[in-house]
Amino acid sequence: RMRPSGSSNFISTEVWGLLECLGFVGILFGWALLVFVFKTEHYFEELCEPNARLTVNTTLMGNATGQSDCKSQDEKFSLIFTLASFVNNFMTFPIGYNFDCFKTTIAHLIAIFLYTTATLTIAFTSAESALLLFLAVPMLTVRGILFLITNLQVGNLFGKHRSTIITLYNGAFDSSSAVFLVIQLLYEQGISLRASFLFFSVFSVWHVGRTFLLLPRGERGPQSLPLRPLHCCSPSSSTFLVINAQIFLSPSEIPDPGQQKELHSFWSYAFSRRFAWHLMWLSMMQLWHYIFIGTLNSLLTTLSKGTMYVAGLGVSIYTNAFAITQFFGVLCVPWNDLLMDLLKQRYQKKASKTGFSASAVALCSTVSSLALMSLLCLGFALCVSVPVLPLQYVTFILQVISRSFLYVGNAAFLTLHFGKIFGLVMALSAIVSLLQFPIFTFIKGPLQNDPFYVNVMLVLVTLLTFMHPFRVYRRCQRKEGPPAIA
Repeated sequence: RMRPSGSSNFISTEVWGLLECLGFVGILFGWALLVFVFKTEHYFEELCEPNARLTVNTTLMGNATGQSDCKSQDEKFSLIFTLASFVNNFMTFPIGYNFDCFKTTIAHLIAIFLYTTATLTIAFTSAESALLLFLAVPMLTVRGILFLITNLQVGNLFGKHRSTIITLYNGAFDSSSAVFLVIQLLYEQGISLRASFLFFSVFSVWHVGRTFLLLPRGERGPQSLPLRPLHCCSPSSSTFLVINAQIFLSPSEIPDPGQQKELHSFWSYAFSRRFAWHLMWLSMMQLWHYIFIGTLNSLLTTLSKGTMYVAGLGVSIYTNAFAITQFFGVLCVPWNDLLMDLLKQRYQKKASKTGFSASAVALCSTVSSLALMSLLCLGFALCVSVPVLPLQYVTFILQVISRSFLYVGNAAFLTLHFGKIFGLVMALSAIVSLLQFPIFTFIKGPLQNDPFYVNVMLVLVTLLTFMHPFRVYRRCQRKEGPPAIA
């Protein structure tokens, strides 16, 4: 069933899988860079008032790209990103649910079909057919999920190094958002958007060849999670994979049959206060990140006015800086794992004295990680709330670290009941993420493009996320081994 054989083939499979994740999986989160190109190509510009259209002509890397702010145009781009980011989270559950039926080969072929259709659609869109982006961009998102899921199966080829490979792939998911930087730079050098996406569509041939030559045949998921045996289409099977992180229990943390009998039912946990606080914790910070990415182009356009930059030039420089920081996301992911491993070792040493169960040890090791992620998100939120253009360099750094840590911490906290609970929390957080569009419309409308009051409100909500690690800490202090979570 494992087609690659021999260490050289294993390495080839791993390297090509890493390249696929770096180049094609999480490119949605570089959306601000593509928006810059779309605006230059006058997408949705007909929605602007005549006096709000292109009013500044300047030379930007050889192109006339001066842009002024346009509420209706920005709203369209924000709506496209809102839809795509919603699909990114919400579709994780049905995709994971059905992955047992599709298995690796078929799932990868479906991803290739979506990828080719989306890239060709974007390649042949124009300002007159810009509405096709509402179809193409969500297809790119679903394709990315399937590419990641199928590539995570490569970890099964590497035995005890499985979690390292999977962590590396998920880091590549974050870094792949820098791909749109390449498209923007090529565009500024005279390479059309159509040529770039036609080039990307040609990679379908490579993807198909890799599907049949290198990917594991018929694999259905990492096999180290302490869950029930695999059954086709079982929503509780271990094949529901982490989309931005993958945490595995060590052998000492796997509950024995007696402990498993004590696990709370899925619905009792889903309606618990702990789940509600965790959902709030994830949803609020994720909403911050989505609002930031979806409105970055508009934010930079506003901040660059009245500075040394012409609006278009300021946007180009800062979106390039944003993309470069995103590329380093692959280096951020392992640090949260390292922190939790160190804390697990500390609690395991005390377990024999305190009477903590394995699940309690794993739970307590998440406290510092949860608090650190809230702190990072708070720092990121404060920086983006200050209307100072150079400060956004700090914002970019904090944002990429915070986003990389966020999904790793979420997965670590939901290790047991993993498939169903992870799917549920991601689906519900996707619904919360839809708030980004009315918030953006509120900023552009009644607040007249001044996000200060919305930012203050979101910063206050971010402060509430510290309640989640505090409640987990109190639980650990009572020295109760809480079931149903690790």
